[in-house]
Amino acid sequence: MVKRVLLVLLGVLVIVGGLSLALAAEPETEGLPSDVKKIIAIAAGFGIAIAAVGGAMGQSRAIISALDGIARNPAASGRIVTPMIIGLALIESLVIYVLLVSLLMVFKL
Repeated sequence: MVKRVLLVLLGVLVIVGGLSLALAAEPETEGLPSDVKKIIAIAAGFGIAIAAVGGAMGQSRAIISALDGIARNPAASGRIVTPMIIGLALIESLVIYVLLVSLLMVFKL
C-alpha cells in the first residue's frame, strides 16, 4: 500500500516537473510572472493528487461499510445499494470539481 502511494506521488512529481519544464521553455508573455505560473501548476497537480487519494479512500470506506451491512443483513441489500451508489457518485463529483478548478487554474496561465 505504501509503495503504491509512493509510486503515485512520484508520478505526480514527474508530471509536475514536466509541466514546469514546459512552462520554463515558453517565452515570457504578458500576465503572470513565470515563477507564479510554476507555483500554480504545482498547486494544481497537488490538488488533483490529494482529491484523487481522498476520493478513493472515501469510496473504499463507503463500499466496505455497505458490504459489511449487506453481509450482516442480506435481505436489506436493496435498501443499501441505492444510497451507496448515490454516495459514490457524490464523492466522485467532488473529485471532478477539483479537476475542473485545477484545469481552470492551469489554463488561466
